[in-house]
Amino acid sequence: MAQLFNRRPASRIKASPARIAFSIANHIVLILGAALCLVPMIHILAVSLSSPGPVAAQRVGLWPIGFTWSAYEWVVGNPDFLRAMGVSFLRIGLAVPMSLFFTVITAYPLSKEKKYLRTRGAYVWFFFLTMLFSGGLIPSYMIVLATGLIDTIWALVIPALTWQVFNMILVLNFFRQLPKSLEEAAYVDGAGHWMVLFRVYLPLSKPVIATITLFTAVTHWNSWFDGMIYMNFPENQPLSTYIRNILQTLEDVRLTIQDVSLIEFLNNDTARAAQIFVAALPIILVYPFLQRYFAKGIILGSVKG
Repeated sequence: MAQLFNRRPASRIKASPARIAFSIANHIVLILGAALCLVPMIHILAVSLSSPGPVAAQRVGLWPIGFTWSAYEWVVGNPDFLRAMGVSFLRIGLAVPMSLFFTVITAYPLSKEKKYLRTRGAYVWFFFLTMLFSGGLIPSYMIVLATGLIDTIWALVIPALTWQVFNMILVLNFFRQLPKSLEEAAYVDGAGHWMVLFRVYLPLSKPVIATITLFTAVTHWNSWFDGMIYMNFPENQPLSTYIRNILQTLEDVRLTIQDVSLIEFLNNDTARAAQIFVAALPIILVYPFLQRYFAKGIILGSVKG
């Protein structure tokens, strides 16, 4: 009995040297990983804020030389860039709600036990196999062409709905961990499946919903290949395809007669850097708001045996 009262609190127990060394090494690795992600972005920002001379001489590192806002003034007034950004925002506005809706209504029945849905296992394997195999680029393009979606925003939205299997598995496993008593109580009160899904399941699923929202938005924002193959006219291409094109073409940034006053403070490299940074900015701004849900959604939605 005396030993029980003489025990030191857990907070006062000293960590072993091996544990301290592991913690230090872990922090160093995480800091280096964060630096690898941040340094290129900081360099792009520094280039976009520098005058063209130091940029052409490759003297710009992580701090601007000859500070100027000219590149961003040009980007804000560039109709091609703004049009492409508008296409991307429209794509996100259509794709994210549709993807969330179809992901949730697919995951809900598959989260039930086999006694409620006997063919549940077959459906799950059917969807899982689509993560390993696909019809290929040519059949996909032929379907989009035959349905008349070429050069429309729906060519960027509807085919992408088939990318959501991983998100569906996350939501499925999250639903399976919710207390069954809540669902049973709702049924007793006369609720149907739709009311249980939208009034019981979804309010408790904010972490996983935020996670798949982030996944879907980032995927659509960064996707450039479908914009290149499904859009025949540049004015229909999203921002990621536009950025890819200007990075592949040496003489992509063309100054008009109205931009003559900016030539002293602007060249192709600074203009490209400004466009890249502005294109990445919306996703950078979204991450802090969804980060607190991100880890929890991944852990609770992970696949369990």
